[in-house]
Amino acid sequence: MKYYLIAGEKSGDLHGGNLIRALKKYDPEATFRAWGGDEMQQAGAELVRHIKETAFMGIGEVAANLRKITRLMAICRQDMQQHQPEVVILIDYAGFNLRMAAFAKKLGCKVFYYISPKVWVWNKKRVQQIKANVDRMFAIMPFEKAFYAKEGYNKVDYIGNPLFDAVVKFRPDAAFEAVIRKDSRPLVALLPGSRVQEVRKILPVMVKVAKQFPDYQFAVAGVLHLPPQLYAPALEAGIPVYPEKAYDLLHLSQAALVASGTATLETALFRVPQVVLYRTGWISALFFWFFIRLPFVSLVNLIAGKEIVKELLQTDCTPRRVADELQKVLTYKRLYTLKAYDELIGQIAMPKSASEVAAELMVQYAKS
Repeated sequence: MKYYLIAGEKSGDLHGGNLIRALKKYDPEATFRAWGGDEMQQAGAELVRHIKETAFMGIGEVAANLRKITRLMAICRQDMQQHQPEVVILIDYAGFNLRMAAFAKKLGCKVFYYISPKVWVWNKKRVQQIKANVDRMFAIMPFEKAFYAKEGYNKVDYIGNPLFDAVVKFRPDAAFEAVIRKDSRPLVALLPGSRVQEVRKILPVMVKVAKQFPDYQFAVAGVLHLPPQLYAPALEAGIPVYPEKAYDLLHLSQAALVASGTATLETALFRVPQVVLYRTGWISALFFWFFIRLPFVSLVNLIAGKEIVKELLQTDCTPRRVADELQKVLTYKRLYTLKAYDELIGQIAMPKSASEVAAELMVQYAKS
């Protein structure tokens, strides 16, 4: 069977790569064409475009790149029509993928959505697009199946969470640990995000906080697809940057400062107390405050349904506030956080990996 996958960001590339490997087990003759990154390519997909060309964050950045995004959509439609896949698998990335879902449906493809777009955050009208164009939704948050049922869409399978699978499979790098252990001070990990705007706005705050904790060592989890100069504030302050070593850093850390996103859940799965930070452009911030009606922004708190980790957003994301909260999770708040993490892990843990569950179901649905 011919599969066509579309992911637009780093996390989608990771999950897409694992899904491709699982699909090969249940459909050995499968071929894969994809919009993704290194993970999907290494898993065996032929790439159309790399995520470094497609990752746009926030309303302002999307607006500034609207012409480019429109051109990419046209390229995707043309490529899909040329290669005529039997199954199209969309991975998050709602603004782009919901449009591709409609086009794929017109082509007569089976349309599967792996990792639901966050329509429960805002714009529930998008559920109508999903009803019209998506044959099956594969949800990775425990509350999403109930949300869709309430909106009248029942073609949803909860499959567990692929981040949990990735953490379970992780094996630490002994050589890297030896490098970190050369400094006897406890480690605090800095995870400033995987997008240019995130790192540009959040990393300088993290660096200022680090200077207030001389008894701890700090290290930045960098990403290779971002320009190296983005990490200059850390390097100039003597804080090392380790590209693609987030899991190794979390494995060794006493605490972490984390940009809101999937990394907050990964940090919780590693049982590392954290403070969640977020700053974005003023247009995106105004949009958020006017239209988003959620009690929390971090996945940790959303899944738990209560505040486990402190979220410091926009004007609250200051070095003083962040330092105060970091001090708490390093001391008296640590045990509470770890206990809450254990309850959270119990909610999302599954006996089989999310990619395995999804792949088996996808092949069944595709052949039915």
